[in-house]
Amino acid sequence: MVQILELNEKTKEYGLMLSPEEVKQMILARNQVLISYGRVELSIEVTKDLIEMFSASPYVHEDDYASTLNELHEIFYYLKNETEDKIGDYRLIEMMRELYDNDCGGSVDLLKSRLEEYAEVFRREIQQNEAMLEGDDN
Repeated sequence: MVQILELNEKTKEYGLMLSPEEVKQMILARNQVLISYGRVELSIEVTKDLIEMFSASPYVHEDDYASTLNELHEIFYYLKNETEDKIGDYRLIEMMRELYDNDCGGSVDLLKSRLEEYAEVFRREIQQNEAMLEGDDN
């Protein structure tokens, strides 16, 4: 929790700060997301990366900062499952931020929709590649 609160030093330049209570709630929400997706995450690096990456977004504002971070955790872990962990954490967060700021205009719902489409195409490509590799074995 302290590591996340320390990020307030970086994020305050964007007018964004998390209170100790908001951090506590965010960690609880993150843990629920991990449980719901059957995932184990021992570090808080993803949380820190999400904070650092999205605090600079022009679409993230103080009044919905904590709730946006909670939704971003949900989207991140959903996508990690849907892409079978084949995309690195930081790359995925970069992609989320790019879409969020550009294609989605700061809409978390639109971001989730776009990333669901992406995951579907990604899985289809994985299946095609696996099928081609199996064909090579014959």
